[in-house]
Amino acid sequence: MVSMTFKASWKTFFLLALGLAAFFIYLYLFNVDIPTIIATAQRVDLSIYSAAVVFLILDTFFYSLSWYLLLNFLSVKLSVAKSFLYVWYGTFVDIAIPAESLSADVTKVYLVTREHNGTSGKVVASLVIQRLMGMGINIVGLLLGIILLLMERPISGLVLNLSLFLTGMSTLFLILLIFLCFREKWTLKLIDAVIRFLNYVSQGRWKLTRVRGKVVKAAKMFHDSIKEFGHAPKILFASFSFGIFSWFLSVGIAYLVFFSMKEVFLSMNVEFPVPWSVIILTHSIVSAIHGIPLGIPFEAGLPEITMTTIYVLTGIPFDISATATILTRILSVWLRFFIGFAVQQALEIKAITANNKADKTLFERIS
Repeated sequence: MVSMTFKASWKTFFLLALGLAAFFIYLYLFNVDIPTIIATAQRVDLSIYSAAVVFLILDTFFYSLSWYLLLNFLSVKLSVAKSFLYVWYGTFVDIAIPAESLSADVTKVYLVTREHNGTSGKVVASLVIQRLMGMGINIVGLLLGIILLLMERPISGLVLNLSLFLTGMSTLFLILLIFLCFREKWTLKLIDAVIRFLNYVSQGRWKLTRVRGKVVKAAKMFHDSIKEFGHAPKILFASFSFGIFSWFLSVGIAYLVFFSMKEVFLSMNVEFPVPWSVIILTHSIVSAIHGIPLGIPFEAGLPEITMTTIYVLTGIPFDISATATILTRILSVWLRFFIGFAVQQALEIKAITANNKADKTLFERIS
């Protein structure tokens, strides 16, 4: 068993800080008074805001349960607790590595195969199925948000066009992913294309013949696992149900943040509460952008700008929009980051301890 060497370096915090700096520059360009935002945040009802923290933990828990069911169906025996911890670990890596919307899944594959060697194909299958479900839920969220918003008020052309574009892009990626799941030959051709590219880049220095054999074996296991899921509608339904519940909790975090600002809304004679259509659409847009591997950093800075802009375009005053965005991102990014970091450290310390104990036992046997 090896230990994962990833650590949160100064570059991690620099990139996150750079994103936040971009957000504050954005606020400055629109003449938003930062002290006003701070004063607005100080009027938040902390008991309601604390409930949003509970929603965050439950969101992660039910997302973990969704994955746990898929893994255990494929006979990869992982406890609910470990599934929960591995999701936190993956979340930490996903936030720490910009432009890597797949980094959380790669991390979870590593963690599970470190414990259960030779199961990478099954783990990938469980994660792909969960991603398909998540993309499907988010596409419905985008469409639901558009329809509800159109029924309530005139919608900005920018918001409508962005929503429709992301719906189309998400649907395209969903279809391509489904085709790769059920077309084994396409997967093998993709593997060969990637290996040829890597050989070209390395000019033959990397010996990838053995790697190809292992990858092909994992791909075969992946497709066999996908076929197994085709005969397990109850498992898929249960996992999908947990995924939907997780999505509702995730959307509920933003709602509770706005609800905790009730006093601010009333003092400014602003419509309260914020319509669900606005919250659902904003959440779905940010999730869609983060979920599509566009090759751009989208963990700090751009999400805040996107959220604030959509809130403003849907009729929420700039100061309230910016404050709500900051309060939401404190939970969805920074709290997740530090919890994930704590889990990562704990798991790696445990792995190192287990390695040292195994080495000591082996040395004693040899002696």
